[in-house]
Amino acid sequence: MADLTLTPNIPGGDDFYADLLAAHERLTKEESDAFNARLILILANHIGDREALAQALDAAKAKA
Repeated sequence: MADLTLTPNIPGGDDFYADLLAAHERLTKEESDAFNARLILILANHIGDREALAQALDAAKAKA
């Protein structure tokens, strides 16, 4: 498996970010956290590659 792509790779990335922020509007902190958890699990399922997901976890930990 190739290395995880960590450079900008989403066409219309700013538009996606705006959509993401809009999805959180009017949510409580708890609702927002639950939304993020659902979104992460949906996207992880779509990726379906444990090695890529492990790389993503490592990359997220490194940025903390």
